Amino acid sequence: MTATTDGSTGALPPRTAAASETDIETPAAAGVHEAAVRAVQRATEYLLARQDSQGWWKGDLETNVTMDAEDLLLRQFLGIGDESTTRAAGLFIRGEQREDGTWASFYGGPGELSTTIEAYVALRLAGDAPDEPHMARASEWIRAQGGIASARVFTRIWLALFGWWKWEDLPELPPELIYFPKWVPLNIYDFGCWARQTIVPLTIVSAKRPVRPAPFPLDELHTDPADPNPAKPLAPVASWDGAFQRLDKALHQARKVVPRRLRKAAINTAARWIIERQENDGCWGGIQPPAVYSVIALHLVGYDLEHPVMRAGLESLDRFAIWREDGSRMIEACQSPVWDTCLATIALADAGVPADHPQLVKAADWMLGEEIVRPGDWAVKRPQLPPGGWAFEFHNDNYPDIDDTAEVVLALRRVRHHDPDRVENAIGRGVRWNLGMQSKNGAWGAFDVDNTSPFPNRLPFCDFGEVIDPPSADVTAHVVEMLAVEGLAHDPRTRRGIEWLLAEQEQDGSWFGRWGVNYVYGTGSVVPALTAAGIPAAHPAIRRAVSWLESVQNDDGGWGEDLRSYKEAAVWSGRGASTASQTAWALMALLAAGEKDSNAVERGVAWLAATQREDGSWDEPYFTGTGFPWDFSINYHLYRQVFPLTALGRYVHGEPFAKAGEA
Repeated sequence: MTATTDGSTGALPPRTAAASETDIETPAAAGVHEAAVRAVQRATEYLLARQDSQGWWKGDLETNVTMDAEDLLLRQFLGIGDESTTRAAGLFIRGEQREDGTWASFYGGPGELSTTIEAYVALRLAGDAPDEPHMARASEWIRAQGGIASARVFTRIWLALFGWWKWEDLPELPPELIYFPKWVPLNIYDFGCWARQTIVPLTIVSAKRPVRPAPFPLDELHTDPADPNPAKPLAPVASWDGAFQRLDKALHQARKVVPRRLRKAAINTAARWIIERQENDGCWGGIQPPAVYSVIALHLVGYDLEHPVMRAGLESLDRFAIWREDGSRMIEACQSPVWDTCLATIALADAGVPADHPQLVKAADWMLGEEIVRPGDWAVKRPQLPPGGWAFEFHNDNYPDIDDTAEVVLALRRVRHHDPDRVENAIGRGVRWNLGMQSKNGAWGAFDVDNTSPFPNRLPFCDFGEVIDPPSADVTAHVVEMLAVEGLAHDPRTRRGIEWLLAEQEQDGSWFGRWGVNYVYGTGSVVPALTAAGIPAAHPAIRRAVSWLESVQNDDGGWGEDLRSYKEAAVWSGRGASTASQTAWALMALLAAGEKDSNAVERGVAWLAATQREDGSWDEPYFTGTGFPWDFSINYHLYRQVFPLTALGRYVHGEPFAKAGEA
């Protein structure tokens, strides 16, 4: 891809072969099948060598420098900063800056205003002077984009904590929201679980409006320091945006007349809600942002830093830090051991590792120990449903998710365990829970049932990404595939999921990818699910998907898709530099569709084999995972390993399970 003047890869990728950085023998010389066999062997050895002694795998989860910047701001706010941490964070943030002075939210992406502002402020905390060249470039670019006034609400909240922005100029978020029953619009359970865990503590912060002394001014980040937040016109009153803007103005006025006893009671109720959801390891939901805001909120209601709740919360945040060899420190937004472990197990089994291999058995033991057997927030909508699922992280008993549960079941089915009854019982609970979490349209979301309210995304406060959890094609596909493997392909609930997937296919033959980038991920998830459930390879939906994948294959034989496809699907759908994970997703779909001997598959396999490193790994700087489409992107460092191994293993050894039968 060609770089634009801002350092982003704005031009469409040419359909030309990318030069390999490896010196291994090319598949053209050795034969595609033989090259694939060697690649499988090396990748298998590489992955087995990286299993933890407890049985799990976990790759780094890389996002963007806002995690690191907000960690420093939190420490500044609490007065617990230390020179070593600040220096290491500054080193990492500085190293991620681009030549034009900006920071992007994903590799190769355009400069992003809020990310750049938070990174700039963090470097000021780390001692970088505003007149240093790299800082001056950043502040000049920020002003050109509208300055702090144009940043997202979350960024301005962080600045308000230090008086760099006025609380009065932020959307109001009343803590009385905690009292809304679940049938009232905009109750906390109308929000996706990640947003809910963040919004509840922020209602306390919004009510308290704390200000710590600013260590320096930030006038250089305003277009006009004398008028940092010029008035903006309201949207028409008849529009949703206009209605919610006026609702926010009303809430600002209501703040002045809310009875003190009611506000105090609401704050205390919100605090209890937060404490009740603290995990055993001290974190909240296994996610860094809710943990950060929960610590701030509890501190504001009187919990000192030595209180067990606070001490455990702060210690949990330290576990999100990855210290690198160069002395820098990167903060993970989340950790993905359950997801990584089930995907690694599937990859190794499909690559031919025996089902009773000690390392696969150890992985199964660990996954069985991670099963969640108590109710969580999901039970608000499904109070009669018995628990039995898996979460994404080490500790997250409140929020198991449907996607992980489906993939863990698929992984456990590939292992010959010494206690088959234990495995069967766990799988049975997981299948029952997933079936119970089906939404009324027949599909599945990630964490909740029917989390589709149109109102949360309209709030002026919610400009930080997706805040609801509607059903998606990729999650639904994984559940359908799991149900088919469990012999439930013809169950009416499975058939409803299949019908939804067929109806959701895009006109060009692809499927949208909610949790991975993007149409390549969606299509790579759906086609194997449909064929596993008995949809024949000759079905028109399968043929359209195959045609689309063939049409977007790069000239080098691989597949790739840029994150810009979330904003400009017509231009970027299926377009981007070839990556190992996305090439694997395309191959998994094509292989499931019976295309093993096709030219497209051979070229894709050849690309994976040729780009594999000598140690059995692949390089992948591009972000192919998604937290919020476009707004929050993820580079799962294990994706580059598990998915190519899965695809190559299926190419060499065939599909892992027999089809459930013609539908």
